[in-house]
Amino acid sequence: MIALIMFLLVLMGKKFGLSSNLRAMCSIGGAGKKYTFFDYDWKASSWNLFFALGTIIGGFVAAHFLSTNIAIDLEPSVIADLHQKGFSSAGTAYAPTSLFTTSVFSDPGSLSMLIIGGFLVGFGARYAGGCTSGHAIMGLSTLQLPSLIAVLGFFIGGLIMIHILFPIIFGQ
Repeated sequence: MIALIMFLLVLMGKKFGLSSNLRAMCSIGGAGKKYTFFDYDWKASSWNLFFALGTIIGGFVAAHFLSTNIAIDLEPSVIADLHQKGFSSAGTAYAPTSLFTTSVFSDPGSLSMLIIGGFLVGFGARYAGGCTSGHAIMGLSTLQLPSLIAVLGFFIGGLIMIHILFPIIFGQ
C-alpha cells in the first residue's frame, strides 16, 4: 500500500511528509502574518492534513478496537536482558512503562527533557528539510540524494542515542 500511494503521489506531483503539517497548522493559525516562512498557500497541501488526521484516528482505532493483546512477542533472551536493565514491563507491554508514563508531567526534570527533546526533533526535521517518514518513504522512493543522507543521519543518530547516550542518561 505504501508503494502504491507513493507511486500515485509521484504521478500527481505531490510530496509526502508529516512534518510539513506543522507548517500548515501554523499557517492556518496566522503565523504567516509574523513570519514569511508560514506565509504560503496551505490549502494546496490540505490533503496532507487529512492524511495526518487519518493517521491519528487510525492509530486510536487500532489501539483501542483492533488490538487484543498489548504485549509484543519478544525473544526470551531479550526479555531477560531488558529485565536486567530495569525494564520490568518487557514482554508484557508494548512500550516500556518505566519510560512511557504520565508521571513524566509531574517531574520537572523529565518534563524539561521531554520539551527539549521535542524542540530538537522539530528543529532537526526543519533543518533536514523533512521528517523521517518524508525522507525515508517519499525521498528514497524518488531517489533523492539528500533524503539518503538524511536517512543515514537518522539511523546513525539513533544508534548513537541507544548505544552511547541512553546508557549515560539512564545509568544502564
